[in-house]
Amino acid sequence: MSATVPVVEAEQTGIKAYVDFVTGAPVSLRETLGIGSINAGSMHAMAMREDTSGFFNRAGGFGTDAPIDTAALAQVRDFYRIQGVSLGRFVIAPQLLPADWESIVGDLKLTPGGRVVKLGCDVKALQSVQSAHDGISGLDPSLHFAKVEPHHAHEWATVMMTAFGMSGTSMIDVAASCVGRPDWQQYAVWEGERIIAAGSLFIDGDFACMFGGGTLPDYRNRGAQSALLTIRARAALDAGCRWLVAETGAEGPGDHNPSLHNMRRAGFEPMYDRVTWLWRK
Repeated sequence: MSATVPVVEAEQTGIKAYVDFVTGAPVSLRETLGIGSINAGSMHAMAMREDTSGFFNRAGGFGTDAPIDTAALAQVRDFYRIQGVSLGRFVIAPQLLPADWESIVGDLKLTPGGRVVKLGCDVKALQSVQSAHDGISGLDPSLHFAKVEPHHAHEWATVMMTAFGMSGTSMIDVAASCVGRPDWQQYAVWEGERIIAAGSLFIDGDFACMFGGGTLPDYRNRGAQSALLTIRARAALDAGCRWLVAETGAEGPGDHNPSLHNMRRAGFEPMYDRVTWLWRK
């Protein structure tokens, strides 16, 4: 399945999800967090001045309608400078890197950061895999799932951002503002009346992107994320999507990333490992 997923569109859907998640927040939040964005053809970049981790300072979608060269990346670097951030990320699939990439890296003083695994699948083919390995059937009987409605937005967002170690009030408000937004669907797993796991689906034409799946630490290993993967895959099929993509941290020697193994059991196949290239002020 992975060999047929179009790489360029897969990367574009990923960066569109990040940009829409952040820049779709209310104006007051964007001003508080120092959120800005630029587009140049297929390229999208965003920055969040108050995000000290630099996680949301990222650019991607390169290589469709313009060459990947020093000038294209320098435009993003200059944007980061204007936004007042000290760290920026360039997200480019290894297949799309130009032959003179080492020269570009030197010109812009980029350094390699962490690696992620890009995964993908044909949505219809995924259904046949999940019929044999249904993530919902493995959900702890004391838990249940449902689509998130607006009155659960803040609780859902708190769980999502807490699971990723970003529990600041403003970031929770950014996530909550995404609930009910066009092109997004949010799902949660509950224990009783408490949300304990969260996940989103971003729909981009023929593509859908798994986004922000996380479970509170005390509730892990009870099948919540596997269930959310199955639920969102079915939602992508219902939305008429052909391709489904996701990404998670790559494993190094001795590492074990449960999210990666959950995705593979769900029917996703690794497409490639992608280095995140870092610019520092």
